[in-house]
Amino acid sequence: MATDELVKTTGIAHHGAGRLPSVDVDSFNIEMKDEEGFLGDRASKGAFREMLDRWRKPLRKSGEDPFGDEPSEEISKKTLDAILVGDDTMASALVHSAIEEFAQQLAYVTRRFLKTKAWAKTERIVVGGGFRDSRLGELAIARTEIILRSEDLKVEMVPIRAHPDEAGLIGALHLAPSWIFEAHDSILAVDIGGTNIRCGVVVTNWKKAKDLSKASILKSELWRHADDEPTREGAVKRLTKMLKGLITEAEKDGLKLAPFIGIACPGVINEDGSIEKGAQNLPGNWESSKFNLPASLIEGIPQIGEHDTAILMHNDGVVQGLSEVPFMQDVDRWGVLTIGTGLGNARFTNRHKDGGNGKDRDSTENGKKKAKENNKENSKSDKE
Repeated sequence: MATDELVKTTGIAHHGAGRLPSVDVDSFNIEMKDEEGFLGDRASKGAFREMLDRWRKPLRKSGEDPFGDEPSEEISKKTLDAILVGDDTMASALVHSAIEEFAQQLAYVTRRFLKTKAWAKTERIVVGGGFRDSRLGELAIARTEIILRSEDLKVEMVPIRAHPDEAGLIGALHLAPSWIFEAHDSILAVDIGGTNIRCGVVVTNWKKAKDLSKASILKSELWRHADDEPTREGAVKRLTKMLKGLITEAEKDGLKLAPFIGIACPGVINEDGSIEKGAQNLPGNWESSKFNLPASLIEGIPQIGEHDTAILMHNDGVVQGLSEVPFMQDVDRWGVLTIGTGLGNARFTNRHKDGGNGKDRDSTENGKKKAKENNKENSKSDKE
């Protein structure tokens, strides 16, 4: 991609930057392994379902399985949550057994992260992803913290505050410099996943809270692309249409929409907006050197209002974690784990600065280099 095109695509900073207005991104998307494979696979939502199924097997043989013939992967979180407080003690004990096993695995994975250079001295870990949006998820997170504390690892494990469906949109605000908020009251945000693409208009409520702690989703739209199995180009076309629809609605509502789109996307995001790896669950080949999502969206939406569109894209785990920035100011070093199809991860160091959001943008390159170096070092040490 030519330099002038890169400038048009970003406008204010690099994609996948290691230095953001409020935090340094020390690492993200670490893929550690042990003798059984990728560590993240031990603490994914699929792993929990496998554990639940294993605990059902002995009961199934004796005809006492409280779930009958229903496949474990099809039992809803709502059903499991109801069982935890229900009168069927056998069913409740069964679910608690799976929660305990999952917490042990999550503690093991967390312990391994904490041993890496980038995650050293982490004080708090926020847990997001769809699994967190349930009572059983909250119990697993709390149990994980108890396990770690019993081993004298003084780290807090807390569920993400925003609903997991909204955290990836709200976090996009923290990709933008603060001067955007002085003249505008909302931005467009996109959260791309292996099953869904979600777009939304995020209202900053900056006048109520300049730390963006009062930010909220005004409108959002969800597309389950996994159901339609579109081509890559078809997915971009649909995403562009969704964003244009939200722009129109924001204008009708009298919002001062910023000419800025923040994107959360799986994988390792390069500074030019290409995806190095980790996008295998998206429709088509998003890792191709010939494909650049921010550039494609700029072609479809060259302007928002009277201004040229600026787009910043970062890893989805990073962006989901950024939704917690206002609530992490009492610690210096913190991380995020997102439990979904895999285990997303990112580690942050708060930037205590005097100049406010947006200062030190010239240090983006150094921050990016730091995150890449930490990721490489962590990958090398995953056999320890």
